[in-house]
Amino acid sequence: MDFYFQAANVLDRLDSKQGSIKSVLASLPESGRARTAALVIETLKYKVALTEVINASRILLEERKIKSLNLNLTLVLVHDLLLSRGIQAGDGPIKQAILRHKTRLRSELQRIKIKRGAKSDLELANNGDERAARIPRYVRVNTCLWTTEEAIRHYQEKGFKLTDPFSSDKAFARDEHIPDLLIFHPQCQFHDDVCYTTGQVILQDKASCFPATVLAPPATDDSVVIDATAAPGNKTSHLSALMANMGKLYAFERDQKRYRTLKAMLNKAGCKNAEAINVDFLTVDATDPKYGRVTHILLDPSCSGSGIVNRLDHLLEAEDDNVEGLENRLNKLASFQLKMIKHAMKFPAVQKIAYSTCSIHAVENEQVVRQALDSEEATKSGFELVPRAQALPAWHRRGREEDMDCKDHAESLIRCSPGEDATNGFFVACFVKTQVTHFIETANMIKRKPSNTAPDSKQRKKRRKRWSAEN
Repeated sequence: MDFYFQAANVLDRLDSKQGSIKSVLASLPESGRARTAALVIETLKYKVALTEVINASRILLEERKIKSLNLNLTLVLVHDLLLSRGIQAGDGPIKQAILRHKTRLRSELQRIKIKRGAKSDLELANNGDERAARIPRYVRVNTCLWTTEEAIRHYQEKGFKLTDPFSSDKAFARDEHIPDLLIFHPQCQFHDDVCYTTGQVILQDKASCFPATVLAPPATDDSVVIDATAAPGNKTSHLSALMANMGKLYAFERDQKRYRTLKAMLNKAGCKNAEAINVDFLTVDATDPKYGRVTHILLDPSCSGSGIVNRLDHLLEAEDDNVEGLENRLNKLASFQLKMIKHAMKFPAVQKIAYSTCSIHAVENEQVVRQALDSEEATKSGFELVPRAQALPAWHRRGREEDMDCKDHAESLIRCSPGEDATNGFFVACFVKTQVTHFIETANMIKRKPSNTAPDSKQRKKRRKRWSAEN
């Protein structure tokens, strides 16, 4: 019965908004986590129908003497009684209480099916956002451990054919934008695939691969890169692969539990050049000599997650759609996101910064980028957006021009639209430092010239003024 108590406790925590489904489940002990997760997810799928069944049967009212029998515990028990293989627990007062109402519970379930016109139990389930069904299964080949060509041959030997991935559950294709990304049928499962369990392939949405690809860190022995918010480690492992496991990759994660997840992920993926650090990136001293040679920084800070359509949280009841409440939340997130970008710009040697969110809201995307470009940090260090030619130029959906200062800036940005681009909603911007050095060179030349060829005072003042404006 402890198993059911644990599942009910998860539902209690979700009801009190203590985290997302994924985060709450991740906090459970690894032993038995998979079994508990399966029951919680399946119960949530049928929660509306099961709650109606329980209320109609009056089981909680008639069994009120059993103090520990609350709604969530009843939900998981009734789920297994009606929709699975029965209650998997020894006899006891709680199990007997449920079984006393078995006949009534089953008749109420049948009544609901008739009422809703459902021909099977499956038709009572909440299967979430229909756009998720149009997103294929993306599998990134971890080139730290093998090549994409080797991966393709491996799956071909397992009976998969290179063709339209939606044509069959044994079909797959190579992505046209991300070289090491393979595309499979949406229903294709990999959790028991030896390549997944050993870290040779990583399940990662296509849009989530864009930030590291656009950042394009150098694959050299002296390259130094930062992933500022690294857990669970998908983007970190992608950076490591693009760096050919060379140089140094600092991966920051402030939460201790997520830090442990990050370390496990990097170890499984064979990311030997990565060092996980249990520290908040915003507390890192940008002038610390340890990070003095950092040239590339990836920023994927907390966001609203409004672009995610295949996440488990569609199973939770919708939160209050209060416009003012949403606006306040987005503004707080945007303030934090801007703070992250401005902090990254303070690292003395940084040349490129990739900023990404899984949000569809301009306030977290274009508007944050525009404020970052106007910031003192960007002006002082000479940061601009990379041109479209350096930011996945073949990708069709770009930034919103109405939220940027000019069309070129909007073209530099990348957007993904859920339901239209076969990905989750996503946004990517990449800042690059464009240092102007000709003023320094001119000044040095002036110093070397004879006095009779020196510029007059007006010219010197003009140069100093231009130099101040540029720096």
